[in-house]
Amino acid sequence: MIEVKTKLMKWGNSLGIIVPLSKIKNTNLIEGEEVTALIIQKNKGNLKRLFGARKFKKSTKEIMKEIDEELYSV
Repeated sequence: MIEVKTKLMKWGNSLGIIVPLSKIKNTNLIEGEEVTALIIQKNKGNLKRLFGARKFKKSTKEIMKEIDEELYSV
C-alpha cells in the first residue's frame, strides 16, 4: 500500500491526482495498470461551521456552573 498526500488537479474535464515516481519506485506497478485509490478529504473548518449551530436550553455559563457544582461540591 502506498500513502501519498496530494492535491486534486484539473485534467481536461476531470480531476486527477499525481503519484510521484519516488513513491512507486519499489513496487512492480507499470504505466497503464489499473489501481484503486482511497480518497480521504481533509476536513477544513468543520468546527467553525458547526460552532453555534446547536441551541441549548441553558447558557454555557449555566452549564459550566452546574458542572463546577457537581465536581467541587462536598
